[in-house]
Amino acid sequence: MTSVLIGQSYYLRFDGKLWQAMQPYPPLGSLWAAACLRRDGHEVHLFDAMLAGSEREWESALAAHRPAVAVLFEDSFNYLSKMCLLRMREAAERMLAMAHAAGCVTAVCGSDATDNPEHYLDRGADYVIAGEGEVTLSALLAHLEAHPHVPPAGVAGLAFRGAGGELLRTPRRANLTALDGLPLPAWDLVDVTAYRRAWSRHGRFSMNLATTRGCPYHCNWCAKPIWGQRYAVRSPENVVEELRLLHASHHPDHVAFVDDIFGLRPGWIRAYADLVRDHGLVTPFKCLSRADLLLRDGEVEALRDAGCETVWLGAESGSQRILDAMEKGTRVEQIREAARRLHAVGIRCGFFLQFGYPGEDPGDIEATRRLVRECAPDDIGISVSYPLPGTRFHERVVAELGERRNWVDSNDLSMLYRGPFSTGYYRRLHRVVHQEFRLRRAAGTVSPLTHLARAARRLSRDRVARARDALMLPLDDAALSRMQRRELRAGSR
Repeated sequence: MTSVLIGQSYYLRFDGKLWQAMQPYPPLGSLWAAACLRRDGHEVHLFDAMLAGSEREWESALAAHRPAVAVLFEDSFNYLSKMCLLRMREAAERMLAMAHAAGCVTAVCGSDATDNPEHYLDRGADYVIAGEGEVTLSALLAHLEAHPHVPPAGVAGLAFRGAGGELLRTPRRANLTALDGLPLPAWDLVDVTAYRRAWSRHGRFSMNLATTRGCPYHCNWCAKPIWGQRYAVRSPENVVEELRLLHASHHPDHVAFVDDIFGLRPGWIRAYADLVRDHGLVTPFKCLSRADLLLRDGEVEALRDAGCETVWLGAESGSQRILDAMEKGTRVEQIREAARRLHAVGIRCGFFLQFGYPGEDPGDIEATRRLVRECAPDDIGISVSYPLPGTRFHERVVAELGERRNWVDSNDLSMLYRGPFSTGYYRRLHRVVHQEFRLRRAAGTVSPLTHLARAARRLSRDRVARARDALMLPLDDAALSRMQRRELRAGSR
């Protein structure tokens, strides 16, 4: 039996925008790895960085548990971990150095480490686990117990240094396909009380579940270093069993399904809906889907019956030309119809929007803004195109990348390549689109000036904020138009 400390390097406190939103979820990736190691008989402790104050708490955990092995097992179900933010990379580097100084064997598993193994090996990691990690980590620990002084050349899915300092890689390990064979995540290791306290401002407590791994679609900007193009799914029965245990132990009011695509397999959502109804476990939830999938017969009705409150769609753009360039595989009219169908059955709809894709012009930007106005989603999330290794998009723009190739945090919005417009332009566009969205959501089709008059008569903080939006939107929109004309004349940056 080996004593293992499992952690991860996503600290909510280091991401100002999301710290303010305060909707934290435990690291599912770490919890699944912990469950697998405990099944193997190891003594496992969890360090949960999500609500921790700093890396010093990791150092304290090392001193308290004195593990033989320290593992940073990043949560690949958290899309921000897949973005490889610089602030979190720096945290991982410090954590690895601390573990190395404490005399631990160190390993790291995650998107950034898979893409950049030498970087992590140079900063204190003894082993980098490439791709999906549970089986590889179990095999590595078994090897270290049996042959502590022999390089693990026979363990698939690893990168490590040879005796001469050279980088050694073993063959990539095949992804898991029978997910029901995994133990349920080690939820008992989580300080659920701390999460419940964090959620208290929202009036209800939400927990996260994953029903699938991977995505089979071909969007050319989407990085997939962990699962590649593969897609595996748990049975509805297996998911409902985990939901039953969560309700028995922690009583969540809401669930976030963190799959890249929820319910891709035909009939899965209907089967899940029937099971939660039969077991008295219908729980409000949010999930991610694709517009074309929601047009299947009975799909939105099944979501409604299962308890779905909100579906987030990767709408990306209101321009068909940009969607085709992204190889998204959806059409603008499908986005419109999916939003209509969701609203028709009482499900909220969120749009993820992406600006700055190569070739984008003012007409494409306006088409996206028009899509938001006409579809009236209940929420929006805005980003700019973000080139990550392993994507065709990255290959297309890699010659334009500078020394800095990642954002610092999720609110960065820097253009890392020579985009259609400048970073300043897209940051202002982000503000303007959000201002207009908030005003329309608050006032329907009422004009901003009418809304301002209404807001002046009401004293709530939210309405005061909307009044500020109403004042600033015309000014910011005009400034955005000036920036656009100036940059078009100058040939962008």
